[in-house]
Amino acid sequence: MTVIVRDVHTQDAEGFARVRRAALPYMLSTAEQLVFDWAHAHPDSHYRPLVAVTEAGEVVGTAQVGIAHDAAEPGIGYANVYVDPAHLGRGAGTLLLRAAEEHLAERGARTLYSWVLDAPENLAWAGRRGYSPSRSAYFLRLDLTAAALPPLQAPQAGVELLTAEDFAADPRPLFELDAVTTADEPSDVGAELDDFAHWRATTWEHPLFDRALTTVAVVDGVPAAFSAAQTDGLGRYNSGMTGTAPAFRGRGLAKLAKNTSLHRARAAGCTEAFTGNDTGNGPMLAINKWFGYEIGAREVRHVRTIG
Repeated sequence: MTVIVRDVHTQDAEGFARVRRAALPYMLSTAEQLVFDWAHAHPDSHYRPLVAVTEAGEVVGTAQVGIAHDAAEPGIGYANVYVDPAHLGRGAGTLLLRAAEEHLAERGARTLYSWVLDAPENLAWAGRRGYSPSRSAYFLRLDLTAAALPPLQAPQAGVELLTAEDFAADPRPLFELDAVTTADEPSDVGAELDDFAHWRATTWEHPLFDRALTTVAVVDGVPAAFSAAQTDGLGRYNSGMTGTAPAFRGRGLAKLAKNTSLHRARAAGCTEAFTGNDTGNGPMLAINKWFGYEIGAREVRHVRTIG
């Protein structure tokens, strides 16, 4: 089978999403979401999605490639490559990674990161290409049709549970809460959210972002904790981010928000819930275990220095 790698076309979106779901079933991926992401990529990210296609035009591999423009340190690039499990061993991944590295090197990247599923053949593949293992993360899954979710609890005095939709007139307070919680999220590459207009266009307006299920704990009128929800219209729900502002930690607000969001998701007809945690993020892993989440897979972030 001959495979070629090229830039993605809009008509590739369905195939791109299909490959992502086959290779990584613990993440939401839809054609609509991908077209949106491609159109709204930050110009400083030099984002370049790639596909590997057969002579018949079938998408068998994908790559998400770009510069981490919101990282505190310059010169960091990423290349996340996924191949349809039915088409492994035919060179698609190698061709995708080669094209990705060339693109990133031309744009000044000197440190490259890539997520690799934790399987011996995948880890060996990355090692042969000069990548070394670094941080790792778990994909977690919860069967909402059978899970015995913790009972809903009434908020403590001074705490109100709202949805993101309640901030539709002015979502800036949620942006500020997202920024302060993202700042200390465990990661090899730190992120600084400081562009409200970009956040509003790419997060608030994102087709997967479910404002009705995103739950915000407000303390005396101040947004203090939240659990962001994503849904794909296929019964799948994902916790995009759950966090608490530093001044309000230790009060169980994130757990309260997430539990409420999960109950709302099940009532809305969602059947599967997904989330992800850094393997070193003990507090969130404990919370998710309390909810009944089970580990579905592990992914290892790999790094390579070039130039």
